[in-house]
Amino acid sequence: MIKTLEWTNAGVRFIDQRRLPTEEIYVTCGNYREVATAIRDMIVRGAPAIGVAAAMGIALGIRDSQAGSYSELRPELELICDTLARTRPTAVNLFWAIRRMRERFDSLAAEPVEQIKRALIDEAQLMYLADIAACEAMGRNGAVLMPSSGGVLTHCNAGALATCGYGTALGVIRAAVEAGKKIHVFADETRPFLQGSRLTAWELTKDGIPTTVISDNMAGAMMKQGKIRAVVVGADRIAANGDVANKIGTYTVAVLAREHGIPFYVAAPWSTVDLATPNGDHIPIEQRAAREVTHFAGKQIAPDGIAVENPAFDVTPNRYIAAIITERGIAKTPYSEALQKLANSVELSTASV
Repeated sequence: MIKTLEWTNAGVRFIDQRRLPTEEIYVTCGNYREVATAIRDMIVRGAPAIGVAAAMGIALGIRDSQAGSYSELRPELELICDTLARTRPTAVNLFWAIRRMRERFDSLAAEPVEQIKRALIDEAQLMYLADIAACEAMGRNGAVLMPSSGGVLTHCNAGALATCGYGTALGVIRAAVEAGKKIHVFADETRPFLQGSRLTAWELTKDGIPTTVISDNMAGAMMKQGKIRAVVVGADRIAANGDVANKIGTYTVAVLAREHGIPFYVAAPWSTVDLATPNGDHIPIEQRAAREVTHFAGKQIAPDGIAVENPAFDVTPNRYIAAIITERGIAKTPYSEALQKLANSVELSTASV
């Protein structure tokens, strides 16, 4: 399994996703500020991986603190959390992870400093393992929705590289293939960062899953030709009504899928579901640097001074989505009721234990 990130004594170790697929280089971040930079600069990317990376960054910052008590640690925790929270605004997993680590810290007020440090490291490690388990569960849940054979389109990278292992959308594809389905993946290149052609294709090639890279503007033609039977993508935030924020271009694919009668599925862990956000209009969209569009491999490909729009994400309205696949189960329209039902079922299960 690809080690997207891992905790080490020297710090948090990441595979540098900017260098793939031609170079497999690992970067170790020795303090929480370096972890924040790794998230901001997309050394690590993908909503679930960003969340766990932030948790490990918090654990790293607290581990290295010289504070002698809980009260002295408190302001350091707030600084660390605020630094990580400012990295990328759209992926709700980041804020979910920070909140969970804060809650764990708050529960340790009566404990000695060394025990607090150990507990936060353990919490981050638990989140790492839980993410892998969630991806495997959502893969099993979603595999039944995949066609028995034929083409499946995916956009961006929602695989092991976007998570702690196995993947969300690619986890569904992996599970379907493991179940014996004969799937051929069409991977949108995903401009401007090329997560599809660089990362998704690299992952699936390693797994021996047949894959064809297409440019983003080819998806409609492939659908019209009957080469695509389903679409499955990941998500960075899912609103309470089922609207989904994902990599820019996802909305276009969803509209094309609807036009051609092709089911469009979203796969994401429950930590990506944000019931506090009523709909997609309330999801903040990250704006990234113009240079990502005007330059390629360090070379300028657009005129000097040209105006550039570079939103990292767009929002797909729930009416285009056939199902939302999570580790807790599959939600279908009406999404407000379906997502709340999944939330309530787990709460009831926890209360009964």
